[in-house]
Amino acid sequence: MLLDGVEWFLEHVFGAGMDVLADLLGTPMLGYPYMQRAYLAAVCIAVIGPVVGTFLVHREMAMIGDTLAHTAFAGVAVGLFLNSALSLTLSPLLTAFVVAVVTALLVELLVEHAGAYSDTSLAIVLTGGFAVGSILITATDGGIAVGIDAYLFGSLSTVSTENVGILILMSILVGGLVTIAYRPLLYVTFDAVAARAARLNVSLYKRLMVVLTALVVVSGMQIMGVILVAAMLVVPVAAATEVARSFKQSILLAILAAEFAAITGVTLSYVYGIAAGGSVVIAAISVYAIALASQKLTYWLPSVRRSRHRPEQSQKELGADGGKQE
Repeated sequence: MLLDGVEWFLEHVFGAGMDVLADLLGTPMLGYPYMQRAYLAAVCIAVIGPVVGTFLVHREMAMIGDTLAHTAFAGVAVGLFLNSALSLTLSPLLTAFVVAVVTALLVELLVEHAGAYSDTSLAIVLTGGFAVGSILITATDGGIAVGIDAYLFGSLSTVSTENVGILILMSILVGGLVTIAYRPLLYVTFDAVAARAARLNVSLYKRLMVVLTALVVVSGMQIMGVILVAAMLVVPVAAATEVARSFKQSILLAILAAEFAAITGVTLSYVYGIAAGGSVVIAAISVYAIALASQKLTYWLPSVRRSRHRPEQSQKELGADGGKQE
């Protein structure tokens, strides 16, 4: 039923709109069904990535996305290995979901109870996940290596209606959970000690956030690839943080930055025949560079004007203002 609903939406709503846009702009690629699926998938990734990533970045857990991406690679390898060895028909995405969620909970347990620093825990899990994946690939004499390439690097042509349906479902689920738990998540992100004093279940909300991260990573790796999907959790958020004046504004601007990067990256991928995931990430980094440059320019121009109006400013005054006298 879900698949039928997605097909109807793609054909009669999103697809119809893209067909009209293709005619208006004279751009045939916007009318191709596989490109319409790719654009819709990218739009969904650009929403759920920054929504979850904003909390992770401000909690200083940005690397967890990369960790879960590498363990999702192991999950995909598990699915392909079982299909090859036991003649099963498991979806690699399903096994990746299971492995990534279990790993997310394991990371929280390591941080809370094993006495390991968070970056140490992430490094252990990241390398372990990639090691398991590589072992499973070689255990079949490389037989599943071809099948796993699409998950490693992402591909426009392999984005199916089912993948789009999963992303739409994840967008609704992640958006709904974050909306419902917004205030507790915000409290836990910025002041976990005070949150405990206020009788919030801090462990529960931390685990919720890492599980949501796992869902985002696995949902997006079909188009972005497991190596680069974590970038959508971090790079647009970093760009938004440079110019945002509040946490909510940071989420909104991060989504806008991610949408621009996703649409630009998918377009460049088609036009030049390059990897979709890499194109999206480079576009996102470009947005971050522009945001950073504009922020630096904003600070630099007023200081230039002040120095022109007060050439007699003393060395002591300049030092207090953070500047230096040539």
